[in-house]
Amino acid sequence: MVQSCPEASPMKWHQAHTTSFFETFLLRPYISGYAPFCEDFHCLFNSYYNSLGGRIPGKGLRSCISRPSLDQVVAYRTYVDHVVENFLSSQIDEEAMRCAVLGINHEQQHQELMLTDIKHALFSNPLYPLYAAQRQTSAAGQLASKSNWRHFNGGLAQVGHRPDLKNPLLFCFDNETPRHRVYAEPFLIADRLVTCREYLDFILDKGYSRPELWLSEGWDAVRRQDWGAPLYWEGSGMEESDWRVFTLRGWEPLSNLLNTPVCHVSHFEADAFARWRDCRLPTESEWELTVADAPVRGNLLESGTLHPVVAEAPDIDQVFGDCWEWTASAYTPYPGYKPLPGALGEYNGKFMSNQMILRGGSCVTPASHIRPTYRNFFHPATRWQFSGIRLASSRTE
Repeated sequence: MVQSCPEASPMKWHQAHTTSFFETFLLRPYISGYAPFCEDFHCLFNSYYNSLGGRIPGKGLRSCISRPSLDQVVAYRTYVDHVVENFLSSQIDEEAMRCAVLGINHEQQHQELMLTDIKHALFSNPLYPLYAAQRQTSAAGQLASKSNWRHFNGGLAQVGHRPDLKNPLLFCFDNETPRHRVYAEPFLIADRLVTCREYLDFILDKGYSRPELWLSEGWDAVRRQDWGAPLYWEGSGMEESDWRVFTLRGWEPLSNLLNTPVCHVSHFEADAFARWRDCRLPTESEWELTVADAPVRGNLLESGTLHPVVAEAPDIDQVFGDCWEWTASAYTPYPGYKPLPGALGEYNGKFMSNQMILRGGSCVTPASHIRPTYRNFFHPATRWQFSGIRLASSRTE
């Protein structure tokens, strides 16, 4: 039942909500005479679908749902799983299959959210419990090279999900469509993510006390929330030995992580760091054009590291996994975008305001869930996600 911040949800709620998604959007519409496990759950575990009727107002109240018990939630899951498995083993139409695939991808999103929420919950506990055992080897490693720029000539190109006529069920979220043309000016983009060592230099150069580096709302957040380092960093002083970082495997000295990507920074912090480096964040189209043909591989959930690791490749690296990468692009609809019909139209479209785009996935993103066109989005003050920084520049000389 623990809910340590408004962005997070209790683990029991995640389990029940993902179960409710299958019941609401797959079983009720497509099985005649379907008998719900419990009618009250339809309202209790509805996240934000206003067109479905009643729901619990405000995410913060999820920690108050002491009933149903965990045993009842597990029984609910078992019941729905059994019906879903039987349903999928029969002949079903293409639209029902689309709903099933959407439910699986929705569940993968919550698998990732569960780990970020658990991390924040453990960090909020004064005992700082471990989620997983400490690894025997340090994550520090040595960088393959200094950060270098990769040059792109820009020009007219296409971005967004590319339909596959041979596989019409190839999945993407509706906000990745339609594929459309963009024009990019020539740009440079860094071949790896910004490291903890580089970000520590920003801190030691009084980056958090220089208002000229910050967007206005970001500067307000710095003062209001007393930011002085990324979330999960603790310490002060001029040496890396003065700092430590909380991970899902417990506290690590910052000195062990200096060459790993900095994570758990907000868009405001990423933007301020880029200004400090006389650079900028890439736009989402620049990011996508950079990685359009890159294979999906990297430090993702299946690696088991549960934390960003050191860049290894000599070319563009860390584009998938390690950290979600903040872009300079606001979350808005693509030209010609149409949300899904009915309640599922609330899945993505209604959040296209006051959010910024992130790309690439993180160390807790399932590998089969991510792709070059995937558009994640959060409010620019968000820090509890594994979010990091890749620099870009318009200087091409």
